[in-house]
Amino acid sequence: MLFSAVSFLGYGAACFLSTYIKGEFDRYRLGSQRALVGALQLGAALGLVAGLDQPWIGRAASGGLALMMLVAVVVRIRIKDTLLQTTPALLYLALNAYLCWASFCPADPL
Repeated sequence: MLFSAVSFLGYGAACFLSTYIKGEFDRYRLGSQRALVGALQLGAALGLVAGLDQPWIGRAASGGLALMMLVAVVVRIRIKDTLLQTTPALLYLALNAYLCWASFCPADPL
């Protein structure tokens, strides 16, 4: 969970600070959505950290990030990115979907 949180804190901040990321959002044809995506990623990253104490917050944050990464995969397919370029979004989709799913499972079923 912390790996995902740190990753999305970095990427969310980069949405506001990086000219490279600005160019990437233009390439995705989502330039007008960059600040919203960055803010959502920062909020979800904080939600993952809060989820260490309040699991329902972490569940909501990881579910939201999984949904965001699903959209990212679709965008990458739509703009005809290579599999290599799409792989990070696929991996973060899988990670956050797992975190969301695992938060529903009891730690000790007995």
